[in-house]
Amino acid sequence: MTDSAKPAAKHDAKPDAKPEAKPAGESRVENRTVTGDEADMRLDRWFKRHFPDVNHSYLQKLLRTGQVRIDGKRAETSDRLAAGQVVRVPPLADWAAPTRSAVPMGKPKPAISDKQAAELQALVLYKDADVIALNKPAGLAVQGGTGTAKHLDAMLDALRFDGHERPKLVHRLDKDTSGVLLLARTSFAATKLTEMFRGSDVRKTYWAATVGVPKPYQGKIDLALAKEGGPNGERVAENKEEGKRAVTYYSVLENTGKQSAFVAMWPRTGRTHQLRVHMAAIGTPILGDGKYAGQGANLPGAEVAKKLHLHARRLILPHPRGGKTIDVTAPLPDHMLATWKYLGYSANLRDDPFEDVE
Repeated sequence: MTDSAKPAAKHDAKPDAKPEAKPAGESRVENRTVTGDEADMRLDRWFKRHFPDVNHSYLQKLLRTGQVRIDGKRAETSDRLAAGQVVRVPPLADWAAPTRSAVPMGKPKPAISDKQAAELQALVLYKDADVIALNKPAGLAVQGGTGTAKHLDAMLDALRFDGHERPKLVHRLDKDTSGVLLLARTSFAATKLTEMFRGSDVRKTYWAATVGVPKPYQGKIDLALAKEGGPNGERVAENKEEGKRAVTYYSVLENTGKQSAFVAMWPRTGRTHQLRVHMAAIGTPILGDGKYAGQGANLPGAEVAKKLHLHARRLILPHPRGGKTIDVTAPLPDHMLATWKYLGYSANLRDDPFEDVE
């Protein structure tokens, strides 16, 4: 081909060489906090999780030009992340922005309103100079992702109060799970709390309603889990060969014949969707968990909400600065309160069913 020959058509270009588009109005600079379950993750893998359309060559360009930063410092693809660190994500090309379908083109993502800030602050269960505990409502995502326009991580500035630092996520709850969610108010607390959640210092109690009654009434589920793909988003499944060990203790507190049970659970490990997969694996899925039980997650004839009935009821852990214990309990959300009333369960039990378990 001569210098005057017609250039190749666009469809001959390699997939990595996507043409840059002018950044869409909804794609602005974001500062995302690394959570506990993302600790030690490579930066490129972290980007793949949060921005699946950002390919390798585009990420490399952002890194070369210093647009991606970790705690304000230039970053590299192979950098390992630590919980509590903040990743600066620059405005992305419109084909790479994860929320392009959730926000009209050309309009900026709305800032949190005073009303939303007040509603978020009203969820605070506990607060001191280092720690905030929230009662996260069901339906609120902790972090953003494809198609998720509203999430807690984008609203954390509303929880600064008198602090000098933006609160940091140190663990996560599923979008449809309610209950106690801990935030660090300082970098010191973020490091300490992340270590606790990765170890065995945090005692977590969840409440759930199940379809069917687990047998025996008290037990231990030891079932390795691995993430797998799927058309409906991220799923987790049993995988003895490649999965990570996952251990859950459970105890039936009350039951309605053989139809349903009020179950307390203590996850000794923190795998994604662990409690949901474990309860489904023993034949008693969590009420409303259509993702892992389909129609089997419903109670035929029962007048209860078709929502996930899983609640992070209580967290007990040492204070990051020592000297005292943090013990926070979250009241049930409205849809679970209504179900508890309908099934005749007690909503204010305080006994620890796992006090004899080491």
